[in-house]
Amino acid sequence: MPDNEATLEIQHLIREFKPADGDLMGALHAVQHHYGYVPKMALKVVARQLRLSEAKVYGAATFYSEFRLTPPPETLIGWCSGLACRLENGHGIRKALETELGVGMGENTADNKVGLHFAQCNGTCEYAPQVWVNGRVVGSLTAASTVKLVRELKK
Repeated sequence: MPDNEATLEIQHLIREFKPADGDLMGALHAVQHHYGYVPKMALKVVARQLRLSEAKVYGAATFYSEFRLTPPPETLIGWCSGLACRLENGHGIRKALETELGVGMGENTADNKVGLHFAQCNGTCEYAPQVWVNGRVVGSLTAASTVKLVRELKK
């Protein structure tokens, strides 16, 4: 792989990570922290730096849910999959989100403005059912208020 400006930048980001030191996760985190995601080109650079196969690097990047291989959407909606939210019609909220956005769980809209992903309970169950919009709790949702929220976010 010939080096270009982008690969040199990634090499600089991961220069402290060494082969055989178990640094794969650290290198992937460094790349994602810088770009907001792990560009596919970075998988090759990380593999070369750590003397691993690209398949091993890709496997780690796709196995762990905190890594993403595509740019993050402008707005990220986290659907709470916790028990309290599920008991308070969380599935209805999920269905309203997916229908109104036109995407499934783990997907982004075609224009990459809004993404939808699973989120684990964060202990704010008094707001069930809830979602997180770019980390901000939006709760006590109904199907109607969810549709209104999504329509506002899509503007």
